[in-house]
Amino acid sequence: MKCPFCHETDNRVIDSRLSKDSNMIRRRRECSQCNRRFTTYERVEEMMPLVVKKDGRREAYDRVKIINGLKRACEKRPVGINTIEAIADRIERTLQERGEKEIHSSVIGEAAMRELHDTDQVAYVRFASVYRSFKDINEFMVELEELIKERKSTPTEHSAATRQRRE
Repeated sequence: MKCPFCHETDNRVIDSRLSKDSNMIRRRRECSQCNRRFTTYERVEEMMPLVVKKDGRREAYDRVKIINGLKRACEKRPVGINTIEAIADRIERTLQERGEKEIHSSVIGEAAMRELHDTDQVAYVRFASVYRSFKDINEFMVELEELIKERKSTPTEHSAATRQRRE
């Protein structure tokens, strides 16, 4: 592991702990050259499926793309980075459980929309507007009207569920 300060590769592990969800190992390290300490996180490299794009191209699954899309949708919203990373974790887990070698990008997009729908409805609409490429205001309004109907049908249940997800 390369020291982020002096770029020396010789360092030692001082402490190792499992993360809260036991998906990663947090290691405190000390550089033998500059004696500064830094933290690394290790996670199992799991075999993710190839993503089949709308135009038929295939590319490697990229967690960063999902997180960036979620961040853009949640920009200036009360959704923390931990929530965004938890959403990405759930999407990845779902993809792994499917056990497929290839997966259409639409499956990933729909999973992200479901997660955002339950987390923050403004972020959901933002994501949906880009993901579904609304052609005009009418398509956009249909989506908004469905959200309004859902909200009116169970306002207290929805608010409680949204609050719980954010925590």
